[in-house]
Amino acid sequence: MKKVALLVCAVFVAGLVLVAATPALAAGKTHDLTATVVSVDLENKKITFKDEKGEEKTAPVMGKAVDSLKTVHAGDKVNLTCTDNDKGEHLGVSAIAAAKS
Repeated sequence: MKKVALLVCAVFVAGLVLVAATPALAAGKTHDLTATVVSVDLENKKITFKDEKGEEKTAPVMGKAVDSLKTVHAGDKVNLTCTDNDKGEHLGVSAIAAAKS
């Protein structure tokens, strides 16, 4: 009986470890950039910005960054953390913070 209980506990703990590790694996790689906000689409959770090269891009906003999306406006300078997949392709913006002047 004790062996069965120990085995059940071990399987439970292993499951918890896997669940905790999954978001880190799914998050992929990130990179930071400074940009100027062109527009914000709260309904569709997207941000359009100009990067340091002057290129205009639109990206989906993910996770906790959606709350930050409500506080930025066109013309604001921001630091964006972008999440990429394993191939380096851009998935979306995972963090938004005001840029220091």
